[in-house]
Amino acid sequence: MKQEQKSITLERLIQKENYEVLYLPKPAEEILIVTPNVNRPSLMFSGYTDFFDNKRIQFIGHMERSYIDSMGEEGRKKAIEILLRAQPPAVILTRNQEPFEDLMQLAEQYGVAILRTNDTTSLATSSASYFLAEQLAPIFVQHGVLVEVYGEGVLIIGDSGVGKSEVALELLSRGHRLIADDVVEIRKINKKTLSGMSPANIRHFIEVRGIGIIDAKTLFGIGAVKIRHKIHLVIKLENWDPEKAYNVLGLDEEDIEFLGVKIPFLTVPVKPGRNVAMIVEVAARNNRLKKYGYNAAEELIKKLESEAMGNV
Repeated sequence: MKQEQKSITLERLIQKENYEVLYLPKPAEEILIVTPNVNRPSLMFSGYTDFFDNKRIQFIGHMERSYIDSMGEEGRKKAIEILLRAQPPAVILTRNQEPFEDLMQLAEQYGVAILRTNDTTSLATSSASYFLAEQLAPIFVQHGVLVEVYGEGVLIIGDSGVGKSEVALELLSRGHRLIADDVVEIRKINKKTLSGMSPANIRHFIEVRGIGIIDAKTLFGIGAVKIRHKIHLVIKLENWDPEKAYNVLGLDEEDIEFLGVKIPFLTVPVKPGRNVAMIVEVAARNNRLKKYGYNAAEELIKKLESEAMGNV
């Protein structure tokens, strides 16, 4: 298990967002993006440069364009120069704006990529920001299986040979979806959200003891797999220990932490005759109910207390 920090090239962002390239100072695959944050440089245009992060992609929308146009020719050129002198990775014009001469000249002078999109500024910034957040998020590699069960991302962990892949296989046969088997790349999207996916080279493959490697996408169909999903619940499978006291009522809730994010955590004992896949389904449904404020164990205790008070 390891944690790593990524950077991506401008070329990948261009391909993902289908940007039009107006100017590149060097090949886009040589321009690196190291932060998921993006910026609209209105304050920079006004001359306020404190706290400006030149590592961020800059978006110029109609509002920014109208603002610098109102400064007159000299004022606009000065504002653009303040921005491009800081040498951000790229400046992106939204709403298919025509590039103005000052921008292109200064971009060549300071070596800043100029791109264009037909999207609105709000859509363009949110789309790029989400993609960059996902790609640049810290990664934690976890041995386990990630499945989507009733919309819940369930990460199944446990010792080798405990039956994680077999449970995933049965869940697939029940109509649920596989995200990753054996190796799960966990990304921290924000302070409260983790997303999991499989490494590309083993994506959609499952190792089943006694059968070997199977291709879930081919065997169960394209609807049985998914590239990524948020992680809502972690279930640890372990061989049944008769000496261990397992959680019966569910009042004592546990969490597990990955990359500083806490996720609900359950330990499920495994023994012959136990339908673990069905238990995972129930756990996923129950976790979903808890997010909506319903806890079956607490409701039972309330009913019992109410009946006890009524009998007094």
